Amino acid sequence: MPLIKLILPLLLAIGTPAAQAEENLTLSTSSLATVPLAAAPLTFTNAHNVQLRLIPDDELNKVDLWQRLRNGFSLPTMDSPLIAKHEQWYASRPDYVARMMNRASRYLYYITTEVERRGMPGEIALLPMIESGFNPGAYSASKASGIWQFMPSTGKNFGLQQNWWYDGRRDIIGATTGALDYLEKLHTMFGDWELALAAYNWGEGAVQRAQEKNRRKGLPVDYASLKLPDETRNYLPKLLAIKNIVDHPSGFGLTLSDIPNKPYFVAVPTTKHIDVELVAQLADISSEEFLALNPAHNRPVILHDNSDFILLPVDKVETFQTNLGNYDKPLVSWQAYHAKKGERLDHLAPRFGLTLEKLKSVNGLSAHAKVSTDETLLVPLNGEHGENEVEFAAFNMHLHPVIRDNATPLKYTVRDGDTLDKLAGRYHVSVDALRNWNVQWKHVRAGQRLHIAKSKPPLNPARYTRRLAGSHPKFANHLQHSSRHASKSSHTRLARQDR
Repeated sequence: MPLIKLILPLLLAIGTPAAQAEENLTLSTSSLATVPLAAAPLTFTNAHNVQLRLIPDDELNKVDLWQRLRNGFSLPTMDSPLIAKHEQWYASRPDYVARMMNRASRYLYYITTEVERRGMPGEIALLPMIESGFNPGAYSASKASGIWQFMPSTGKNFGLQQNWWYDGRRDIIGATTGALDYLEKLHTMFGDWELALAAYNWGEGAVQRAQEKNRRKGLPVDYASLKLPDETRNYLPKLLAIKNIVDHPSGFGLTLSDIPNKPYFVAVPTTKHIDVELVAQLADISSEEFLALNPAHNRPVILHDNSDFILLPVDKVETFQTNLGNYDKPLVSWQAYHAKKGERLDHLAPRFGLTLEKLKSVNGLSAHAKVSTDETLLVPLNGEHGENEVEFAAFNMHLHPVIRDNATPLKYTVRDGDTLDKLAGRYHVSVDALRNWNVQWKHVRAGQRLHIAKSKPPLNPARYTRRLAGSHPKFANHLQHSSRHASKSSHTRLARQDR
């Protein structure tokens, strides 16, 4: 007898653990004999304003990713002229929508899977479309970066390291984890996805102040009743416009290319520094494809210190590993060069076989720079080949924030290959301190969430975890005053970021 699952996108709103909920909501057709099974999934809404859909198990593996996303849509329908306005904006730009959807095809399976695993509304997986157009290199005038458009301060707060070599805000895995963590925190704080999304754009402190202003006037404090800035007022309607287009593309004269309901990429561990171009060559993919999956790397060399894995298309992993095993040349073709103060860049570039523009681009120098300011530069090897690991580690390296006394605790997701020794060295803390802050974990395993802070270890780990989730006053205050969306997410900006 086939099974029917109740797909519950908002488990967190009800407070039921995901594993328990899945077990409770798996029913045989015999127990639902009175429920008519139409061609489209039956949808109903309970008192928690959570939509539930009945999907036969044997259909789950047949749908493409778009249909899987539609099955998870659960935000309440809004009747707003703003939604129609944004629907028309996208519908009148089919080429832009096609490029955005093509970029999204690399990431949507992973993001959708994470959104479902957390029991969040399926619409959340579409949020990068209004944040960045799924452009992994998107960078706003307010210094927000990546597909989720993290501001620098909030990125650091969620453990996304940023340095000369690497920007974790553009890391697909890390930034997705940070964004979904933040959204869960906001949903817990406001108890409402509409308000949570408004706070994601405007900042939770701003939303709380708007609510308090309404309370003093005796007015409601729900999303529709708050006085919001134009950008935030349009934020949710934009998301719902995208949701409606994905739900019924033909109704807007658009066609969505099929996206297979299977992983696009897989994480491959790395153990040494390696050139970006070489990785692409060994994997038999273009540099553009590699950087679309690994946009966090700022330089032509991938430092193992920053990231101990890379993302590759699923069908290219075996090719990469085979070619890497047969490769007997140096993995790095760059070296550190300390340029003397006042040394002319136009003289230095040809010395290393580079154009002046390439030298500036590789090192993130201003287009107007003419002479060195006594900095260390990355240049091609022009002598004896070697990987120069010591030199790489010695310049422009600020890998992780140093955790200071009584600092806001960081949350870190353990990855394959992580050890307590490695993490202790990375964050400049002792192994004993890591153990004290995470007494609930006896062994370090991939996927665990560790707390890292140079503060007195808590006596009650469960209570400490709850405080980190949003009740710690320092943690909450920090986020309120470092909104990740100071000035972002307009159609004009998305058009500029589109490539």
